[in-house]
Amino acid sequence: MSLGQQLAPHLPFLRRYGRALTGSQAHGDKYVRATLEAIVAAPDEFPRDVDPRLGLYRTFQAIWNSANYEELDEEVIADAPDQAEAIARARLARMTPMSRQALLLTAMEGFTPEDTGYLIDVDSGEVDGLVKEALAEIEKQTRARVLIIEDEPIIAMDIETIVRDLGHDVTGVAVTRDEAVALAMEDRPGLVLADIQLADDSSGIDAVKDILSKFSVPVIFITAFPERLLTGERPEPTFLITKPFQRSTVKAAISQALFFDQATVPAA
Repeated sequence: MSLGQQLAPHLPFLRRYGRALTGSQAHGDKYVRATLEAIVAAPDEFPRDVDPRLGLYRTFQAIWNSANYEELDEEVIADAPDQAEAIARARLARMTPMSRQALLLTAMEGFTPEDTGYLIDVDSGEVDGLVKEALAEIEKQTRARVLIIEDEPIIAMDIETIVRDLGHDVTGVAVTRDEAVALAMEDRPGLVLADIQLADDSSGIDAVKDILSKFSVPVIFITAFPERLLTGERPEPTFLITKPFQRSTVKAAISQALFFDQATVPAA
């Protein structure tokens, strides 16, 4: 099997990581493209002594940390409104990027502490501390009112518990597209958590589109088929949770979505 064939199944999830790390589909996908270009340009340098997925993320991390790709960060800054940039910079100043990477790699991408240590070049014993540091700092900084769009009662209750445990308020739980839009208009949320397939065969994606046509709000989609929304070929979600999910995954996604949201007000 060629290297390309080995890496192909992992690309959607690398896009998920890149988008969550940058807070943008466009900029996250640029880092993924840069990673693939680096592998194509120097295939002999690709790590062959580890699992292909580990090697892929390791290459991505090298690109992320490389001064040769500072122009990608400059594009992020250039595209961001002044207020959003100021808030993001203030939060980044209070939390080390390595902590944030450790959180996403473990909670969202499912890497072990040992693998995460390999990816970010720290001792595996330090990873748990970095994750705790990131969660504590982000949870302290961000508070929001959250709309949940989910038609499975048990899953909705679980998500609501996680949201409240993080210190956020829940504006409502919708099970259909029309109900979601009505709840959003009645009590404007600061974050939306949306399942893809809803009770009446309506779409959470359509519900979100309706809401976004009225006002801007960060969105996290929840789906059992993430590959369908992580192709990199069209406008796609920045934040995506895979079903079945771990509580830590939801916490990490919420924290990251709010981290980059200019409307989020740091807690007093």
